[in-house]
Amino acid sequence: MQGWEWLRAGGLARWQAACAADAVLARHLPGARARFGLAQPGLSVRIDMEDGVLTLALGEGGATIFAAAAASWGPFLAPLPPRHHHNLFAMRMRVPGFTVAGDELAWMQHAHLLRRVLELARWVANGGAGMPPESLRPAGSAAPLPTARGRYVQVGDVVLYGEQHGEGSPILGLHTAGADGRQFHRLAAEPALAGHAIVAFDMPGHGRSPPLAAPGAWALDTELYARLVLGFREAWGFTENPVLLGASMSGEICLEIALRAPGRFSHIVACEACEHIPGRRTPWPLHPAVNAMLFTPEWVEGLMAPQSPAPCAAEIWWHYSQGGYGTFPGDILFYSGGWDARGRLGGIDTARCPLTLMTGEYDYSCTQEASAATAAQIVGARFVPMPGIGHFPFAENPGVFAPLLLEALSRR
Repeated sequence: MQGWEWLRAGGLARWQAACAADAVLARHLPGARARFGLAQPGLSVRIDMEDGVLTLALGEGGATIFAAAAASWGPFLAPLPPRHHHNLFAMRMRVPGFTVAGDELAWMQHAHLLRRVLELARWVANGGAGMPPESLRPAGSAAPLPTARGRYVQVGDVVLYGEQHGEGSPILGLHTAGADGRQFHRLAAEPALAGHAIVAFDMPGHGRSPPLAAPGAWALDTELYARLVLGFREAWGFTENPVLLGASMSGEICLEIALRAPGRFSHIVACEACEHIPGRRTPWPLHPAVNAMLFTPEWVEGLMAPQSPAPCAAEIWWHYSQGGYGTFPGDILFYSGGWDARGRLGGIDTARCPLTLMTGEYDYSCTQEASAATAAQIVGARFVPMPGIGHFPFAENPGVFAPLLLEALSRR
């Protein structure tokens, strides 16, 4: 596909009709006022939002312009976009030649609307007609009834909420930045994991755990994070060493725990992790003109793979929309900048505790290449690429992740 050229042959009218019929846009457009532009050599598109009315037109214009070669827009519009081409945030970070010029604030204020308009473009470009579906993601099953048994534990002067699903060999799951232990509910329901007890806890100010800091003052660092993970491991009362499982920021702390306390775990699985991740801090969740309940879940939505089932993606979006003020950016202080293991990972002794790194194909924040390079620095560590998964493997596609996890745990 030659980028946006399909719009010249009636595609623009079909795209406009899809937007007019879309229930998602109807819910969110009222009050919106912004002008965006899409550009490739020889062709430009305007997207105007004005008090609940969306207008599409060929031609230059827009306060915020997204520009790329047709060879980059083509994959973006494919029915199954390749990694790094599936979302505007991904393209900005990873696609050479993709540029954003103009009003950044307007983009962040309307990211949810712009994503939906471009999803409808992809749908129409690939033959979609009639009433647009609520999501272009694959259909999935409804959330299973959680079987968790929860309680609070004390870790020093910190109170943490934890819960356990099932019985058997224990897995201690650590949630991602800005989220909470609900991310493990679907994984715990996977039949393949019936022989495991999955335990997860909420970090301070996340989920059901009370905050440690005033709103907007939360700032996670490596020392506090390691103390909380190891403290919870002791306070929960495990009768045997659990597997430690994390992703994103919790994947990073898994690597730190592998350095500090390998004898307290039977296997460490660090997903979406590497020695250092720059460039992921963002001021927008704290900006007074940005709705963090919309922006934060949009910031992470593009980290998921397009193959991830719609109900799973919707749950992740909702969890991030519920995060307390300043919680997500406070976590990112650790994830992108605070965490820095460069030059230290050679000290991990995998003879004391096996270590597996696993990273999803569509994670543009911590790429598979970055995780593989990190694993190569650690004698005995194993790297497992995960096709068709993004940044939240145990939450966004547990049916695909569960067998990969079990296969990793079978190797010692």
